[in-house]
Amino acid sequence: MSSENEQKFTEKRNFDNEISPEVKEKMKKNLVYVGIFSIIMLFAGFTSGYYVSMGDSFWLKYPMPFFFWVSTASIALSSLAFTLAIRSAKKNKQGQLKMWMASTLILGAGFIYFQFKGYGELVSNGLHAVNNLVVTDGRYGDYFEVKYKGDFIDVDGNKFMYRGKEMNPYDFQTFQGYMAQFKTVNQNKPLTLTHPMASFELYFNHQPILIKNSKLFVNDSTPLLFTDEIRLSQLAVNILDGRGDFFARGEYGKDFTIFYKKQQLDYKDRKLWYKGKPIKPHLQVKAMESADSASQYLYLITFVHLLHVLIALLYLLKVVTASFRGRFNSDNHLSLRLSALFWHFLGVLWLALLLFFIFIH
Repeated sequence: MSSENEQKFTEKRNFDNEISPEVKEKMKKNLVYVGIFSIIMLFAGFTSGYYVSMGDSFWLKYPMPFFFWVSTASIALSSLAFTLAIRSAKKNKQGQLKMWMASTLILGAGFIYFQFKGYGELVSNGLHAVNNLVVTDGRYGDYFEVKYKGDFIDVDGNKFMYRGKEMNPYDFQTFQGYMAQFKTVNQNKPLTLTHPMASFELYFNHQPILIKNSKLFVNDSTPLLFTDEIRLSQLAVNILDGRGDFFARGEYGKDFTIFYKKQQLDYKDRKLWYKGKPIKPHLQVKAMESADSASQYLYLITFVHLLHVLIALLYLLKVVTASFRGRFNSDNHLSLRLSALFWHFLGVLWLALLLFFIFIH
């Protein structure tokens, strides 16, 4: 080491020795507080954007996934375990310290696991960050309809109806099997009916599709255009996914609801209604073109929080390792307390976000 570097090292060591433990603690706490304040401002911006966007838009509302509640319990218990770990460190109970710190880490990992389970629950309910609210491409009845055993299949929300009742599972699976052959189209190869079923008849613009050599014709001489084959393919995808008029799965008004300017809309006759009347045609079009901004914000806000938890969990792993090496005791637990402070904050922040989504979303 050069004399110049030795001098700098000595000056730094002397400076550190001159700072009292109280001042050091205050400096480190201030750094944590600055980080906490920055995160609060970030999420304040997200939630403000959410609230403002909701004001003049079509907005989807639905219950929070069950696993989000489980993850809430997990992070709450991890905070409790962290508190007990600090108490054990102050009392020099190393065995209890190790136990509680390990519990904190496991429960923190559980939060991340159950968050992803919650995302899976959202996806299974048809709630994606890239979908629209209302099905437009391949919407049943716009271009194509299907007769089953002589009667048309209808759509009511996400229910496929037959003779005034929702199709039973067997009939619907048979219907899906029939439509599956139209899922894939090729511009260089005409769409063909590879698996004809006598009980089904495909209609295009209220006219039956003619089948010649397994190819689809609008009339005796006009084959189905490629653009219409794409529409039929999109319809097939929707039916295979069990999707009627909405991307969100379930029953409208029970499992999900659409609001406009914070006013709840009804659904009847495949249209959105407000106070007993269909909303105006231009609003019907706007609803069909509207993205599911509610789910976009939900994924964004919760995932950004999840990233903060993941980063904190990686640091927590370092703290847990230090606790198992006996670093913390009644005289040395500042790092433990500062880590706990930030961890508690992330737990409280998640609870605040969850309550925001419950009462606003």
